Amino acid sequence: MFSEFAALIVLLPVIAFVLTLFLGKKLYSGGALLPIAAIAGSFIISVGIFFEIFPNDGMVQQSFPWFAGMNIGILIDPLAIVMLMMVTFVSLLIHIYAVGYMSHDPAKPRYFAETSLFTAAMLSVILSDNILQFFISWELVGLCSFLLIGFWYHKPSAAAAAKKAFLVTRVGDVLFLAGIVLLYVNMKLLIDNGTLVVESQSFILQFRTMFEAIPLMDGTQLTYITLLFFGGAIGKSGQFPLHGWLPDAMEGPTTVSALIHAATMVTAGVYLVARTFPMFVATPSTISAGVPDSLLIVTYVGGFTALFAATMGLVMNDIKRVLAYSTVSQLGYMMLALGTAGTVLGAKAVGISMFHLISHAFFKALLFLCAGSVIHAVGTNDIREMGGLFSKMKITATTMLIAALALAGFGLPFEGLGMPIMNIGTAGFFSKDAIIEGAMEYGEVTHDMIPYGFAVIAALLTSIYIFRLWFMTFTGKPRSERHSHESPGVMTGPLMILAIFALLFGFSQAGFYGYVEKNFELMDVNIAVHEGEAFHPSALVILLPVIVGVLGLLISYLIYNKRIIDMSKLVSAGNPIYKLLLNRYYEPKLGANIIGVKLTHDVVAQSGEFIDRKIIDGLVIDNIISNTLLKLGEIVRKLQTGVVQNYASVTIFGVALLLIILRLIFGGT
Repeated sequence: MFSEFAALIVLLPVIAFVLTLFLGKKLYSGGALLPIAAIAGSFIISVGIFFEIFPNDGMVQQSFPWFAGMNIGILIDPLAIVMLMMVTFVSLLIHIYAVGYMSHDPAKPRYFAETSLFTAAMLSVILSDNILQFFISWELVGLCSFLLIGFWYHKPSAAAAAKKAFLVTRVGDVLFLAGIVLLYVNMKLLIDNGTLVVESQSFILQFRTMFEAIPLMDGTQLTYITLLFFGGAIGKSGQFPLHGWLPDAMEGPTTVSALIHAATMVTAGVYLVARTFPMFVATPSTISAGVPDSLLIVTYVGGFTALFAATMGLVMNDIKRVLAYSTVSQLGYMMLALGTAGTVLGAKAVGISMFHLISHAFFKALLFLCAGSVIHAVGTNDIREMGGLFSKMKITATTMLIAALALAGFGLPFEGLGMPIMNIGTAGFFSKDAIIEGAMEYGEVTHDMIPYGFAVIAALLTSIYIFRLWFMTFTGKPRSERHSHESPGVMTGPLMILAIFALLFGFSQAGFYGYVEKNFELMDVNIAVHEGEAFHPSALVILLPVIVGVLGLLISYLIYNKRIIDMSKLVSAGNPIYKLLLNRYYEPKLGANIIGVKLTHDVVAQSGEFIDRKIIDGLVIDNIISNTLLKLGEIVRKLQTGVVQNYASVTIFGVALLLIILRLIFGGT
């Protein structure tokens, strides 16, 4: 039984981390084979558990007492198992690719040790059966990201990016921790009052116990808890306004970018909201009729982030930064799905969001690895210095085109138009279109079409920026004299495997939704679904995502391949819109100046200097306290004569004085 070895899913990469760190220098390719073998083992165990629990809609739960009503445990349910298989599979391909990509780096042992620990931390997040263990693993993910973003720490930009990622995500982590504390206080009150009965085999912060407490909790408190949880997700998953660290994380190796943006870390925030989804749905509706408060905020933050990040992807010239803003935008889509579909479709929203998360993992990992292949070949990240690479890098160019089509959501929705033919399309077509249709249904139910507008406009911009990247990189004439070449087989092999999944994964949509939707039923949690007339989208609603995808491709083709518009007039410092987008809405400068200078220096540093010099130094050194102590010290110092007889006399005098005092106190008794 594979379920008996569930703990090895995390332990194998941890063992590989230790062995690679200490023995990697003596092994082939810096010990790369150790984490590859370990993660392959984790993948095999995950697949084995899937086939054990899938036919019977079962789950695996193992729990051990820890302290004060807490526990360490493993929970593998439909939500966890699909994540486990995705993370282990994509991480395995990235590690194999890294053998070629990192072949000339002298710090390979440290790289493979850190990526192995990074993968283990993410797997631990997924397997956790309680929110405290989830948070501890979550923090380890943050630590590993700091180490990997700053992997080339000798570069000031890499060191600065690592610190920024660590500090910005800490803001979200503090909010998350505050939510856990508030949750614990509320649950402890319920237990002490006898309102909530915790069975002997259950523990206070287990997800099952948390969900049992939902109907008993105060609605306002529940709203605070979920919003604090969402604050943690905003930091980890790069949602506005804590998104700034994610594009700067490109300072690490491209394979690190692929890990962070596709398989690990950024997906943790979405997974947190999905894992605690029953709590979000149960929050009261006071801000907007019929919409739980927390889900409304999730909807607007996700929708705005999707659009906001897409606008910046239009003007970035660093190939990895374009993809970074794409990641921020797609994470916004996932949050949008949880908010909008969660309001009208209930638990199915988790399936819709997670399907896009996993679909995105395949094509975004592929995009980043293709970008790494290009950088490896031409030695630059600037797409303005590329061009004409298709003939020399056909595998990379073709697989990246497949990934771009998936990101833009290309497909043909035959079924939705009443034709007796199944829908055909890329993974992104199936996953993103479901989110956009969910936003449309949300709009019809709540009469709020703003999230739908966010989703559609972001889809158009997504298609424009990704095909801009592809045309500028692979078509036209070379814009520099760089000797490009196709990457070795150890790098192109994972590209082709990921391309297959980016093309075909979408066809598993129906089965995926049905399986993941049952997740909370296995924990006896019922999530209400909006009661009303069945939603039948019009042909325009069904076709619109495809139309905007094709329109974006056409715009990019005409501008960046056919050059029918002279972009030099638009792409200039004199264009205020271009300047605004290129400077990322001045968020980095505002953050550096307002937070970095005004808050850190002017407030914290200068306040500290005032306290140190005026209060501490003023009282201790310049004023009466220090002067008095100094004078007493001078008097005592004169008593230190160095003559033994003097010391003996003082001792005898002191003993005699002590005896007299005692006699006076006790009256000669």
